[in-house]
Amino acid sequence: MIVFTGEALIDFIPVRDSSGHRAYQPAPGGSVYNTSIASARLDVPTAFFGGISRDFFGDRLAVNLEENGVSSGMVQRFDAPSTLAFVDKTPSGEARYAFFATHAADRQLRVKDIPALNDDVAALAFGSIALIGDPAGATILSLIEKEHVSGKRVISFDPNIRESLITDSSGYRQRVERGIAAATILKISDEDLRWISGTDDIATAAQALLQKGPALVVVTAGSNGSTGFFGDQSCSTPAERTTVVDTIGAGDSFHAAILAWLHHSRRLSRESIASLTVAEVQAMLRFASAVAAKTCGRAGADPPRLSEVQTRFRSWG
Repeated sequence: MIVFTGEALIDFIPVRDSSGHRAYQPAPGGSVYNTSIASARLDVPTAFFGGISRDFFGDRLAVNLEENGVSSGMVQRFDAPSTLAFVDKTPSGEARYAFFATHAADRQLRVKDIPALNDDVAALAFGSIALIGDPAGATILSLIEKEHVSGKRVISFDPNIRESLITDSSGYRQRVERGIAAATILKISDEDLRWISGTDDIATAAQALLQKGPALVVVTAGSNGSTGFFGDQSCSTPAERTTVVDTIGAGDSFHAAILAWLHHSRRLSRESIASLTVAEVQAMLRFASAVAAKTCGRAGADPPRLSEVQTRFRSWG
């Protein structure tokens, strides 16, 4: 099983009503929440650990987990409002966000809420805006660092940085650094890598991050494809061609697909990830690219099911 921990919120996606006027349609979202849904749709045993409101938006978030096969036994419900994220799209289909998250439920997690993890939990995945607000940010880092020290499980981190929400840049950078140091896998966009490293030299920056702890760094670059860095090696794969409706949830689906490939390949362990070959990393990136492309071809965060992408990638190894 993979446990995903982070924010759960409501995205308001721009649409046109029957008269052609601009409107917003609410949909369950949040980076790590989306990744958990994508993971379950790829036939991976999946659970979500996070705070969800008891309001009607929270009810929708909880039901959506269940309907997609994500275990909600670790979910904590709070008498606090749901985080709301209004999404705007640029002409190229890129997403921009405005968040309303003050005192929201997904920020309420405390150390006492951390569940006991059974031996069937092979991996933990975390990241994004959940690291910004406390007490949830401190709680998630506490869990991740404890599990890193134990050495029992794979830890996967996608920073998915939202600069507009960061009020303490220095403090947040320290949290990102702690996340990187604890991670087995770092999935990161080229934009986030530039923000962290301060350089446009992607290869040099990724290799530097490898030295900080991860066994695998995967850098995504949108339509320019993705590159995996591991040991002293690297390999790239082009982006899957698709007609882009929007990019909402594309990176989240890519992250889920990396973990799904490792799960189905029986390589979801620290030792196996550290010994991946170039051919295996290329196969993993091709699969993740196909999953992300399917997501980009649909409105909102609507990742594909395994049956939609498996036919082109019958061999997991």
